[in-house]
Amino acid sequence: MSCATWQPQPLLLERRVHQQEPKVSVFKSKLKKSVTCSVPRIRSTVTGFFPVMRWLPKYKVRDYICGDVMSGLIVGIILVPQAIAYCLLAGVEPIYGLYTSFYANIIYFLMGTSRHVSVGIFSLMSLMVGQVVYKEMFLAGFDLSEDSQASGPDGFNGSNSMNLTAGHLHSVELMGLQCSKECYAISIATALTFMAGIYQVLMAVFRLGFVSVYLSAPMLDGFATGASFTILTVQVKYLLGLKIPRHQGYGTVIITWINVLANIHKTNLCDLITSVICISILVAGKEIQERYKDRLKIPLPTELVVVAGATLASHFGELNSHYGSSVSGHIPTGFIPPQVPNFSLMSHVALDALPLAVISFAFTVSLSEMFAKKNGYTVRANQEMLAIGFCNIIPSFFHCFTTSAALAKTMVKDSTGCQTQVSSLVSALVVLLILLFFAPFFYALQKCVLACIIIDVPAKWRDSKNDAIVWLVAMSATALISVELGLVIGVVFSMSCVIFKTQKPKVSLLGRVNDTDIYDDVDEYANLALPARVQVIRFQAPLYYANKDTFLKSIYKIVGVEPFLEMTKRKKAEKKAKEMSQRRAKASGDNNNGDVVIGLVQGELEFHTIVLDCSAMPFIDSTGMATFKVLVKEYKEIGVRVILASCNTSVIDTLQKGQFFGKNDEDMSSLLFPAVHAAVLHANSTCAAVRLEDSVV
Repeated sequence: MSCATWQPQPLLLERRVHQQEPKVSVFKSKLKKSVTCSVPRIRSTVTGFFPVMRWLPKYKVRDYICGDVMSGLIVGIILVPQAIAYCLLAGVEPIYGLYTSFYANIIYFLMGTSRHVSVGIFSLMSLMVGQVVYKEMFLAGFDLSEDSQASGPDGFNGSNSMNLTAGHLHSVELMGLQCSKECYAISIATALTFMAGIYQVLMAVFRLGFVSVYLSAPMLDGFATGASFTILTVQVKYLLGLKIPRHQGYGTVIITWINVLANIHKTNLCDLITSVICISILVAGKEIQERYKDRLKIPLPTELVVVAGATLASHFGELNSHYGSSVSGHIPTGFIPPQVPNFSLMSHVALDALPLAVISFAFTVSLSEMFAKKNGYTVRANQEMLAIGFCNIIPSFFHCFTTSAALAKTMVKDSTGCQTQVSSLVSALVVLLILLFFAPFFYALQKCVLACIIIDVPAKWRDSKNDAIVWLVAMSATALISVELGLVIGVVFSMSCVIFKTQKPKVSLLGRVNDTDIYDDVDEYANLALPARVQVIRFQAPLYYANKDTFLKSIYKIVGVEPFLEMTKRKKAEKKAKEMSQRRAKASGDNNNGDVVIGLVQGELEFHTIVLDCSAMPFIDSTGMATFKVLVKEYKEIGVRVILASCNTSVIDTLQKGQFFGKNDEDMSSLLFPAVHAAVLHANSTCAAVRLEDSVV
């Protein structure tokens, strides 16, 4: 009798029996609960939709007001030059950046659940909006190399449009009126923003926030870095004062640099000198900020200093008239009457709005959760999706473009004592002051200065090789092909890496830690003792159709015995021994047919049991279950038993459904153990009992 003969062992663990309610009853219960109307339910729904109603009545003025006002003022001061500058990326007039910052801060104050996130203008969103705006303007026949002429915010005014037409400037008909270049640009941007907001609200309604889990941190870092290279490339023409059109389609970075180099002789020296000075000041400011961040109580307003100084220099030096330097132009005060986004344009931008919606809510939710964890409170991810959705839908009626949470401004709020979203209200008031009184003072601000403010190329690299490759692919695709395709390629490649990891997982031989019941990887830890005549193996991945072959090959390699080859080897040895026995018997005249030698060929293996540690195996599919069956059957044929240990309930359920443990789970006690050590002890004790029985016989 071999060690493969096992005696059943009583179960140490007993599964609970879960009574599942009928699905119809569950559905009726949920439906009844959802349609029940009561005063507490209405109050809960309203306060849930507007979280400000929950925390504002409990606002601790003495404890919070100083930090909120300080952080709100600082972020507002930073926000103003960025709001004007990022409009260069978005392809719209500077006033619309101020509108966007104002409305987004107010809406998030009412609807957001994060205390620290700063929602508003974000360079990446502005770049993606600008790509769509310039593409649609190109398709509409506008000359993208034209300087901003135009109507600005009054582009929807009928009389102004008539003058543009008379001046032989290209225009298109929109909502029954002739629309100029700037008018068409903001119409595209608002339609795009409205669609992105609708997508985000639908994602919140249908609980599709899980989509963001496919945007891994390295992929997002690579995507943001690639976008930063694109942003740098797009701004180069402003830094050098070149008037070249913005490239449409794939390969923006490469083609733009070719155009820049071809026109480098046309560089405006005034813009170049200004750019060098501004970049030097900004870099120096960041270095000082980083070096003395422990001593500085508030961030240095370097961007505001640069904008103010450059505006004064441009105004009094008359750089536009004397040296032909491009300036921001007139920025009007006040607000434009709200207008419904153009529905005829939405079909043009419906597909483009999808990546904007996903990236916008992914950044917002991830930043909200990150700073909530850091500061010891919780946020509601679904409400965050609703909040950012309405931060896009509502402002789209007020000539705004797509917004998102911004990391840099959020970090500033966190480091300057922000306690609640009252700080966003303060930031909105700062922007309001600019809109009402100070906007015209930015007329002489050079575009090259705005380009300097935009440029920020982060250097991201990870310790993990896999993460580094994901980062590199996402960055390269975004920079060299396009932002939209870069996102798609980054997501697909990141997911492919995960699949590859599960296809080529680590398979470890385990040893025992001293005299404990702990087993771990012998390749990773020293002084581990291999259990006598038992091979303990851990497969660190789910077992499914894509990696079943890897699983089997790894087991064969570690134990050093492949059942089929072992059986073939034994059959050959038996055949050879039998033939030799028969020849000897014939020579000696013995009638023995040689069968006695068959038993001598067996029992050559150094182990009698394989224990599979399934603790790192989250799930298996039907193919994985079938693979287990094959493994048990093949090794049983050569006298080796395969047993499982530390399986989670998901794996056990799959095995039971596939009758791995036999009919009515009759073999479960001999095939499944709650821990590795229990399986090893049982294997050795059973085999010892078998040997004792054999010796007695």
